[in-house]
Amino acid sequence: MKHFSRIFAAAVVSLAAALPAYAETTLTVHYPMPGFFKNVMDTISKKFMEENPDIKIQFASPSATYEEGIQTILRQAGTDEMPDITFIGLNRLRMLNERDVAVDLGPLVKKEGNMAELGFSDTILKLAQVNGKQVGLAFATSNPIMYYNADLVKAAGGDPDNPPKTWDEVIALGGKIKALGNGVDGIDFRWQGDDWMFSALLFGAGGKMLNEDESKVAFNGPEGEKAVEILARMVKEGGMPVFTKPAGEQAFAAGKVGFEFQTTGALVNTIKNVGDKFTLRTAKIPLIDPVNGHLPTGGNAVVILTKDTAKQEAAWKFAKFAAGPYGASVVVPGTGYVPNNELAAKSPDYLGDFYKKNPLFQAGLSQMPLMVPWYAFPGTNGVKVTQTIVDNLSRIVDQSASPKEALTDAASDVEGMLPTQ
Repeated sequence: MKHFSRIFAAAVVSLAAALPAYAETTLTVHYPMPGFFKNVMDTISKKFMEENPDIKIQFASPSATYEEGIQTILRQAGTDEMPDITFIGLNRLRMLNERDVAVDLGPLVKKEGNMAELGFSDTILKLAQVNGKQVGLAFATSNPIMYYNADLVKAAGGDPDNPPKTWDEVIALGGKIKALGNGVDGIDFRWQGDDWMFSALLFGAGGKMLNEDESKVAFNGPEGEKAVEILARMVKEGGMPVFTKPAGEQAFAAGKVGFEFQTTGALVNTIKNVGDKFTLRTAKIPLIDPVNGHLPTGGNAVVILTKDTAKQEAAWKFAKFAAGPYGASVVVPGTGYVPNNELAAKSPDYLGDFYKKNPLFQAGLSQMPLMVPWYAFPGTNGVKVTQTIVDNLSRIVDQSASPKEALTDAASDVEGMLPTQ
């Protein structure tokens, strides 16, 4: 009998060793811009797996930009290479929806019940909706802010404690900083890469990209003309050279540029790169029209792609966690993005005291009431449209075309890329 017991016990141990302790679900996750998000994603996924030991997160190769990210996902759609979850630029959610690639999160939101208790207000949910369909959950949201070198501002006769509040003031002080010499430039405005910073000028003037029924271009109206004129004046009067995006960021961090205008999402990297080379400050970005002006919401949303029912359940857990209060409490101090979750923003358990202790982060937070969706062009030519706008902005900055000429050409080209009604 003892012999049988030993055999039985050994068999049980052997069987237990051969079987996993639980059924594990593996999710493949894709995200863009590792320079901003690698550490954030690593932290969030580690914490998530600790709390959900039956779900494993593995990362696909990240994409360098939002544009590369959407092209990668569309190329992989319907193949074995397609990840289970992706993080897509807010202005590219429309492309996923039009191709029916993303899982509709509406039923999951409805089943969840009161999303507001998790910090997802209706306003926050709408950031990742397309025509009322819940395509994703906003993960990292940003707005454009003004970074400035307080030392150069003071040297040029400005007051670091009272930074410029209008574009006229920015351009005038930028010109004075340029006049300091010693290889110093006045302004770096991040117009390269996509149409987001052009949107900051256009929306800040009260303008919009297309007309109401999206049949015609509207960015070439009076508001658009004011926007491109400001860009041209930055070059001619404000001391802005023809920077590439990396070159502009490096020059600012080296103390060779007075003002830098770009996403609040670059704040943490900027703080690290500046170090103690000069006194870094941040402030609101000026609006061309302070009454009717708004600012584009940058950032991305977590999107579920897998059609597998079991994986969808696991993916929904991860999406809520990443976009929820814990995820936001990692994203904000880890990047500079503004909180996309109201519970995270208000609760002392997350970010409630963070902004009091970190004043450089307050500029982006204070502009949240001005945020409107980053416009998504209809049809299949969204990436081409963006590149066309950027190419024509380049002509303004290098002064190979007048602002009016470049804007007219951009509008003509873009109109030809819009879907026929």
